[in-house]
Amino acid sequence: MMWGLPKLKRAASALSSGVRHAWTETVSVPSPSAPVEPGLVGLVTLLPPSLLGQALTHSSWVSQRTVSYERLEFLGDSVLGLAIASALYERYPDKEEGELARIKAFVVSRTSCVQVAGRLEVSGLIMEKSPASVQKRKEAAGSSSVLGNVLEALIGACFMAHGFDRTAAAVVLGFDEQIRFAVTGHVDYKTTLQELLALKGLHPLYHLVAEDGPPHARHFTSEVSIAGEVRGRGAGTTIKMSEQHAAREALAFLKPQDKE
Repeated sequence: MMWGLPKLKRAASALSSGVRHAWTETVSVPSPSAPVEPGLVGLVTLLPPSLLGQALTHSSWVSQRTVSYERLEFLGDSVLGLAIASALYERYPDKEEGELARIKAFVVSRTSCVQVAGRLEVSGLIMEKSPASVQKRKEAAGSSSVLGNVLEALIGACFMAHGFDRTAAAVVLGFDEQIRFAVTGHVDYKTTLQELLALKGLHPLYHLVAEDGPPHARHFTSEVSIAGEVRGRGAGTTIKMSEQHAAREALAFLKPQDKE
């Protein structure tokens, strides 16, 4: 059964209400005494201390990974994806599915998450609130990979405490710069892939694997390999275009792998 996006959003809102009800049976969510900043920073300041602490806890600091930020990160990744997808669907009614997918892939990429985490000063939050030693907090705050993970965990925590609609609005506001940049069509998938792999000490290798068509209408196919494995394949009327498409496919492959 295929659900339309509006139905999916309503389902997410209903689910968040149920989850939030279960959460507030054991934890009281603070009530703001003044208007709250309409963004992720404002929502994060209202998180219950225990939930905030979990969102800021690296798995290497605890004996059980289930009490680290990893589960919230898993949840936040999905909330981020749906929030951006629904915003793009409503904001750009004339764009086709492929173009919306291109924009979304860039906006929710690890590189984008790291950039947004920087703007929201997640490193400062880690230094101030993480339940760990000063040295461990410094290491976490200085890691681009951890900053991106923590941002998604905070999004997941906000979903738990505040529900989908409120969290989604804050997410779209926080990622608005990424959305606007992606819409211009200047997304460089090769650079995005290179930056993502650099966090892991890896780099992509591109190979031209096919070239056909008449001289005035050449068609190129390229593959990109990571650690000796082909992770993306793309085609285009120039070699550079085929490499960009290969990099985009590799990014789509690596996104779920990032959670492992």
